[in-house]
Amino acid sequence: MSSKTPSQSKAILTEIVLPNDTNNLNNLMGGRLLHWMDIAAAITAHRHCNRTCVTAAVNNVSFEHPIPRGSIVTLEANISRAFSSSMEIFIDVWIEDTLSGNKTKCNEAIYTFVAVDSMGKPTRVSEVIPETELEKKRFEGALRRRQLSLILAGKLKASDATELKALFA
Repeated sequence: MSSKTPSQSKAILTEIVLPNDTNNLNNLMGGRLLHWMDIAAAITAHRHCNRTCVTAAVNNVSFEHPIPRGSIVTLEANISRAFSSSMEIFIDVWIEDTLSGNKTKCNEAIYTFVAVDSMGKPTRVSEVIPETELEKKRFEGALRRRQLSLILAGKLKASDATELKALFA
């Protein structure tokens, strides 16, 4: 099983916000954005391991800025870290000014996907080799985020969360 860089697994999805995608304020509905994020993350996870992957968790979603009707929205999904069978995927959401072409980051999310075999059982995935400073930062933070999720799920004792404890030492 070979290692991959985040750029080898990346997915970019571009959509336009149509009237049917909006709420009463003429902004993109959060549920529609979550749907698009899930698709981009699923493509990224599949590209990383060439297997069927399922959404295990939506760890964090940040709705920083509303996205108005008519906006061109680009989602960039990158794998931040792989564990034994799970993968953490970061999704950055950008809106494009249709006149200038400038892009502004408006939202982000972190999803966890698990690779499964033909019987639906978790299967091993390749490790991730971060290259850029942002990739390295997200890679390092992924273990802390994973430990926190496991503590909250009751699957890890706080005393065993070495990465989290190191933050406070």
